[in-house]
Amino acid sequence: MRRFRELDDAFSEALRQLDDPDNSLDIPTGPPVRSLATLEREEQEERKVGQQAQQERQQLEQQRQERQRQEAREKALELEFERRLHELMGDYAQSAESVSRLLVSLESRESVD
Repeated sequence: MRRFRELDDAFSEALRQLDDPDNSLDIPTGPPVRSLATLEREEQEERKVGQQAQQERQQLEQQRQERQRQEAREKALELEFERRLHELMGDYAQSAESVSRLLVSLESRESVD
């Protein structure tokens, strides 16, 4: 019983010290309590940041897809050009070497103009 009273007295003393604004004890406390308005504002900011990040990801994905479509169009045009060039070379019985010389001479002529 005596031990119980000692514990009770120590507990009472600790409570009085906690209530005393001028106590010199360094009693650890939990994190500061934030208001509900602050918590809601933080949640809104987090949602806004999340939405912005989602929009940025969507924009990047759209840009990537557009680049892929553009590359596919360019590749298709290149293949069509090569097909038509080979067809013309066959129609006019021209070798790759003679066509190459023709293109070089045309290019040098354009750079002079």
